[in-house]
Amino acid sequence: MNNPFSSFFPTDAYLGVDIGTTSIKMVEVKAGKKAPRVTNYGFLESSGYLTRANQALQTSGLKIFEKDAVALLKALIRELGTTTKDAIASLPPFDVFMTLVDFPAMEEKEIAKALVYQAKQYVPMPLSEVALDWMRVADYVDDKGFAHQKILLISVPQEQIKKYQHMFQAAGLRLRALEIESLSIARIFAGDPTATTIVDIGSRSTNIIFMEKGVLVWSAQSDIAAASLTQALATSLGINPMRAEELKKQRGILGTGPNYELSTIMMPFLDAIVNEVKKAEYTYRQQFPTAAKTERVVLAGGGANLSGIEKYFERDFGIPVVKATPFSRFEVPDEIGPFIPELGAPMTVALGLGMKQFAR
Repeated sequence: MNNPFSSFFPTDAYLGVDIGTTSIKMVEVKAGKKAPRVTNYGFLESSGYLTRANQALQTSGLKIFEKDAVALLKALIRELGTTTKDAIASLPPFDVFMTLVDFPAMEEKEIAKALVYQAKQYVPMPLSEVALDWMRVADYVDDKGFAHQKILLISVPQEQIKKYQHMFQAAGLRLRALEIESLSIARIFAGDPTATTIVDIGSRSTNIIFMEKGVLVWSAQSDIAAASLTQALATSLGINPMRAEELKKQRGILGTGPNYELSTIMMPFLDAIVNEVKKAEYTYRQQFPTAAKTERVVLAGGGANLSGIEKYFERDFGIPVVKATPFSRFEVPDEIGPFIPELGAPMTVALGLGMKQFAR
């Protein structure tokens, strides 16, 4: 795998594998008649993280616990009976360093050469220890009439790439490429002209993505996420975190009567996520002064399944807030249909990976 970010390989089917902080989601995708076809899916979660912080599959400290992840991967493959071993996996935002670089307008070959020198100024590690990639996210003309372009520079530690390679090999899979989560999510919305902010609420981190004209422009990451709500319930009610997680899923937010107390406990943490999105948007507007006004917020990730969260966020943002529906980009077997409303948001990254070979 010479370039971990980009790989084309001739195969009839492959796996999109999203290794989150506490779970692994997997989809098997084949070419369909009019759109990619989901032929299989699976979702396994490590519940140990609820009672012991070090039971997360990976953390923001660039650590991934290979043994646990390999065991879950093997279990998923065994249960699903997948027909392929070719896989593309996601890299979470805290595994990736991204920064914007300003260049005068030039050809792509010239950008690639120039970035090798520019990267030394921005990447906080020796270039020999990272893999680099880049994408053009904006073009503009300055006040003197000169054309410029903003380049999103992406780097990932080689150490982390090797861990993924070893992990997938140990699970009996062929890791064909790695991709940052933001790009996988953005692929689901490719071509949609609506200026959109995507808030991907995972267990331990929240990924905030800004899309314009169907293209990813900028993203940010926060450590305030769904597990914060669970821990708040556990501490306030004096119950174990696993019971708190059950209550959170059952009762949701904006509860009334006996459920109102649960809502008030979780609200400050939901407000904290809202504030993180607003802070990210402020930075985004500073970087892209001519960016279109956001028309909607889309919630993805497991945290998007919290009942009532769309209405709660809508009160703050003042624009439509909806839950991601990534399965709408695929052909799906009838038997999957009843589960799509609950599966869609948590499976957004895996499905975005699943589109990679078909979105050329």
